[in-house]
Amino acid sequence: MRADAIAGPRNEAGLKALLPLLAAQFGSRFQTSEAVRGHHTHTTTYLPRQLPDGVVFVESADDVKAVVRLCATHRVPVIPFGIGSSLEGQVNAPSGGISLDFSGMASVIEVNPDDLDCTVQPGITRESLNAALRDTGLFFPIDPGANATIGGMTSTRASGTNAVRYGTMKDNVLALTVVTANGEEILTAHRARKSSAGYDLTRLFVGAEGTLGVITSVTLRLQGIPDVIAGGTCHFDSIDAACRAVIMTIQLGIPVARIELLDAMQVRACNAYSGLTHPEKPTLFVEFHGSAASVDLQSAEFAAVVAEMGGSPFRWTADASERAQLWKARHNAYYACRALAPELDALTTDVCVPISRFADCVVETQKDIADCGFLAPIVGHAGDGNFHVLVLLDAKNDADVERVEAFVARLNARALSMGGTCTGEHGIGQGKKAFLDAELGGSVGLMRQVKAALDPDNIFNPGKIF
Repeated sequence: MRADAIAGPRNEAGLKALLPLLAAQFGSRFQTSEAVRGHHTHTTTYLPRQLPDGVVFVESADDVKAVVRLCATHRVPVIPFGIGSSLEGQVNAPSGGISLDFSGMASVIEVNPDDLDCTVQPGITRESLNAALRDTGLFFPIDPGANATIGGMTSTRASGTNAVRYGTMKDNVLALTVVTANGEEILTAHRARKSSAGYDLTRLFVGAEGTLGVITSVTLRLQGIPDVIAGGTCHFDSIDAACRAVIMTIQLGIPVARIELLDAMQVRACNAYSGLTHPEKPTLFVEFHGSAASVDLQSAEFAAVVAEMGGSPFRWTADASERAQLWKARHNAYYACRALAPELDALTTDVCVPISRFADCVVETQKDIADCGFLAPIVGHAGDGNFHVLVLLDAKNDADVERVEAFVARLNARALSMGGTCTGEHGIGQGKKAFLDAELGGSVGLMRQVKAALDPDNIFNPGKIF
């Protein structure tokens, strides 16, 4: 996908008037150097970089309101930026505009241990949040792999390795404060665990990718830190057998906290990158949370499933350092894949299907990869029916890009034909706009009406989703 295919119109007159006003109001916290602007585009996708015209380092909701009001007056885009770990070009600026950097809004506002919730600013990362929560005996369980910001995770409706047990961001966000197009800050809900009061505005903004407003605080559900956390691995002779072990585990109701699938190529990459020695076969990384007795029982039940599917003995441990090494390797899967061919670019894409179709979708996708001759490892949050393919390509070669994008189109069509979705957790951004209509049809028209009602001048992250 070339830059000219996704670029939008620029409001040069509005920008000319706006930039001096931001410089006067924010001083050194407003930057226009190419290096700073370049940092505030995406960093982990093959899509071309599209720089904003300036970056404001906001420190409060009042700062956000001030920027939005100025941008609304001059009809200039506003693009929220957390840490830049999104995968579908969500922080690109195809029409130029102003990037809002939330690194200065990274505090825990309030923790309510008795209610198992907390309220945070959007710029805090999930690792920093859990470090702050450690002494409370609570933790925030959503783990997308990258050390993403809570605001970014909320905006993309992120999930990750723990979603099979704890759900996704839509299940764990209780309330938001959001700055709307008129520069006012609204509260979408209170901290109560349920409510029947009016429209569910919280869920409207969760997953909106910054296209409806700018999030200024997030209230989250928390969980108690389990007494015992145990993790382990097992491998299989075929990807089909590994996938069917996942399906049986979920259908039997074994309460896994994480169950991750790595195909043989991904295992090879992780071994080389992280210094591991796993057999280069389809492998499951699994984790259980609970009491000592429940973890023992769950591990035994899972081992029986693995044996029935012809897998290797399930080897597991409750040792924290061994588990940390295991999951660090899994979290570094993206970088491990890139290291297979450092001279190439990467397109990483994901789909999600009902768990009963998981094996079918992965097996057919592997055959497609082989037929194309791609270097393209697969890794998946298997317990949700969600998997990722990272295709290595030469993004400067038009023919290579065309072949890879045709593969992605087939992958998305395959998932949709099985009752799935074109994206389980990456979001639509720029990269998957073409597939949203195929998935949701007339619903997209209603989404456009919502967008037009809440953002009539299209200043919030334009060029994304639609």
